[in-house]
Amino acid sequence: MAANNAKVAAFAGNILVQRSNDAAFAFEQEANFWYLTGIDSPAWQMVMHEDKTTLIAPDVDEVHRIFDGSLSDEDALRISGADEVVTFNEGQELLGALGRAHGEVFALGEDPHASHYDFALNPGPVLFREKLGELFKTITDCRLELAKLRAIKMPEEIQAIRAAIQLTNEAFTLVKENVSSYASEYAVEAAFTNHFRMNGATGHAYDPIVAAGKNACTLHYGKNQATLEKGQFILLDIGARLNGYAADVTRTYAYGDVSERHKAVHEAVEKAHHEIIALLKPGYSVKEYFDKVDRIMLRTLHGLGLLKEKEDYRKYFPHSISHGLGIDVHDALGAPDVFKPGMVLTVEPGIYIPEEGIGVRIEDDILITKVGNENLSADLPTSL
Repeated sequence: MAANNAKVAAFAGNILVQRSNDAAFAFEQEANFWYLTGIDSPAWQMVMHEDKTTLIAPDVDEVHRIFDGSLSDEDALRISGADEVVTFNEGQELLGALGRAHGEVFALGEDPHASHYDFALNPGPVLFREKLGELFKTITDCRLELAKLRAIKMPEEIQAIRAAIQLTNEAFTLVKENVSSYASEYAVEAAFTNHFRMNGATGHAYDPIVAAGKNACTLHYGKNQATLEKGQFILLDIGARLNGYAADVTRTYAYGDVSERHKAVHEAVEKAHHEIIALLKPGYSVKEYFDKVDRIMLRTLHGLGLLKEKEDYRKYFPHSISHGLGIDVHDALGAPDVFKPGMVLTVEPGIYIPEEGIGVRIEDDILITKVGNENLSADLPTSL
């Protein structure tokens, strides 16, 4: 069969992965697949071809259907808006036929950042890409195009993000009001989890960080097991997942009376935080934004007496100032040259001083509007 110019695109969702022995981790869908289909069940695939969208259902035996349940074909069509559902075997035949008829398929290419991860990628999309490589001559990576689409949030998406942020802010407020009553990091985590689940959230959008004292100097600290001690800061980096969308908020609170040095570091980060947010507007150069942030943070570190050597900049401020936010807590923004209306991103300056046991980060979620920006988490004060 001769190849023609019709376009083919194919995507696969995540599959369940082992937690221990014969138990699986709670399922979380691959974000691009969820964005395209709305399906939140494992091992589904989708093919777009000849003005038709076909869902390929997983091959689920009766035992697994009884124990774990299974998304029905009718529900899959209703959720996704696809044209048809075929069985797994029929789907493999379809992919084979499309591979013989077309030389190219648009799909998710290899994750360009995978070499930096310290975890295994979900096998669902990885094995699917390998299969496509056997059937098609060319796989054209459409990650960037999808990222650009996802970067500009539709009104319904902004509404979902607002709701997740509102729920997160409520939990932060409750915790701050009762902070002296908690004796441990895990007690604080439990308060957030309870509020999220009691109000309909899936749970946390990412592993929550409740880091007291020197623990805050480990950026992705997640043990949340330490006892709280008076005179420390507690850094809380937490966000709810609600209706498929994430919040990502950070505040640093005092546990008991803290030193003047603690207060000075927090005040400096807070001042930089609001100065940086004020930069964001549509049409503003992303490069200029990062350059300006560097100048602000260099000045902030110098004011705290922390900038003695050139290397001290990234020693005390080792992470990026912003990332996209949406379905993924670290949503891609599509490598833009300028900020555009509809983008949602974080602003999160931080200063971490391991030798003093002080870590401060403040993070808000910012929507780029047609005329400037809106701080979606502004209802939650940044003060101590």
